[in-house]
Amino acid sequence: MKNAHEPDPVLDRFHFLVNAPALFNAVTTAAELRLFSFLSEKPGARSEEIRAYSGLPAHQLRVLLQAVCATGLLERRDGGYHNSAVAEELLAPDGPDSWRHILTGWKEVYYPAFPHMTHALRTGTNTALEAHPGDEPTLYQRLAHNPPLEKIFHRAMTAFTLRSVDALVEQPVFRDVRHVLDVGGGDGSTSARLVARHAQLRSTVLDMPSVSRLADGARPDGQADGLPDRVELLTGDIFTDPFPDGPDAVLFSHVLEIFDEDSVLHLLGKAYASLPPGGRVLLYGYNVSDDETEGVYGARLGLYFNVLASGRGMAYPARDYERWLERAGFDNVRTIGGLPYEHGLSLGVKS
Repeated sequence: MKNAHEPDPVLDRFHFLVNAPALFNAVTTAAELRLFSFLSEKPGARSEEIRAYSGLPAHQLRVLLQAVCATGLLERRDGGYHNSAVAEELLAPDGPDSWRHILTGWKEVYYPAFPHMTHALRTGTNTALEAHPGDEPTLYQRLAHNPPLEKIFHRAMTAFTLRSVDALVEQPVFRDVRHVLDVGGGDGSTSARLVARHAQLRSTVLDMPSVSRLADGARPDGQADGLPDRVELLTGDIFTDPFPDGPDAVLFSHVLEIFDEDSVLHLLGKAYASLPPGGRVLLYGYNVSDDETEGVYGARLGLYFNVLASGRGMAYPARDYERWLERAGFDNVRTIGGLPYEHGLSLGVKS
């Protein structure tokens, strides 16, 4: 029998979990107010200085600072406030990979959907999608009706991609690739990193028109001032429009996990048909553990897909992707696991 005074990590996690929604929003509010950036420039600032910077009333600032300190992201020493090492690294910077962008996107898009979870899972339908205008079946399509929210969403997606993409970019498989088709590649952030790392490589990014326009300075010729010359933007529907001939590799980065088995097999079939003999397919994204019991990022993502984004999909275990690759006709199937943020890279070759 467990001693009542013995530490219980599951109980500790439970206590944090039941308070996490409020604390998440407190941290996001502090990030949106750029308090972490302010404290990076003025470590040890007192509440009066933070109040003058933030414009919050004194009592409400007191409540916010206490909440963020409770998470450990802020520390109070000698009456002044300091960023923790984690906050200094992740939340103080204001670059395109800042967690401030990620948290804002999750607050505005992801988390308002989760109160619908019981109903959505019971009905097998992404019922939270009803909050977004349009009649399309996925969030990605409906966001085109709300450009400001679409921009917030994809800025968050890009920030998280930049946090994890180097594990993909550094894979040796790209040394022999000349032209990659980046299916559902969004604003081209992944492709930009790939071509910057591999001098012989060029990329074609296939995505919806509203998403492709998010690449800064998009030009009518399909190029973009904000992207390298070796990245081309191609608009289309990844399910109904043909994949272009020519690439010797097809990349699905954070795409296939959105959909169910039939849709995944359809997309892999299109990739197989478009590739030359010897061409490669690469599947990069979240993998839950093989026994489907571990992976907090993957767990959140699967719930988000089913409640809001598509009504299906999950962060599949690598063995599912390997099975689907073999069914689609690919050989030499394997997975490189253990990549940051619960990621894996599954690969196959067309004979």
